[in-house]
Amino acid sequence: QVQLVESGGGLVQPGGSLRLSCAASGSIGSIRAIAWYRQSPGKERELVARITSDDATNYSDSVKDRFTISRDNGRNTGYLQMNSLKPEDSAIYYCNAVVRPAFRSRFVDCWGQGTQVTVSS
Repeated sequence: QVQLVESGGGLVQPGGSLRLSCAASGSIGSIRAIAWYRQSPGKERELVARITSDDATNYSDSVKDRFTISRDNGRNTGYLQMNSLKPEDSAIYYCNAVVRPAFRSRFVDCWGQGTQVTVSS
């Protein structure tokens, strides 16, 4: 069974930075794509950034040029570097990964439990 565990959330002042991590554990064959989503109260979950297995990236317009998504395939870990944070970035951030478990042929969609990011003075 594959699990995703996020870390790195917290409280930061406007203009500050945070780095989120998403570590995949379990019997992993390969990871196709890693993405970060966020959801704030009363709003739908939205895609923030996504990185494919060949390192192609895409970002939502609201975070472009401020956030950077990356991955370390050797560690089965994804990252989201968030700079110039704004109060409207406050949300629960969820990691999503499309994973092929070891000895399996199909990919499965995995989600982490979420980590809270609060941007406030």
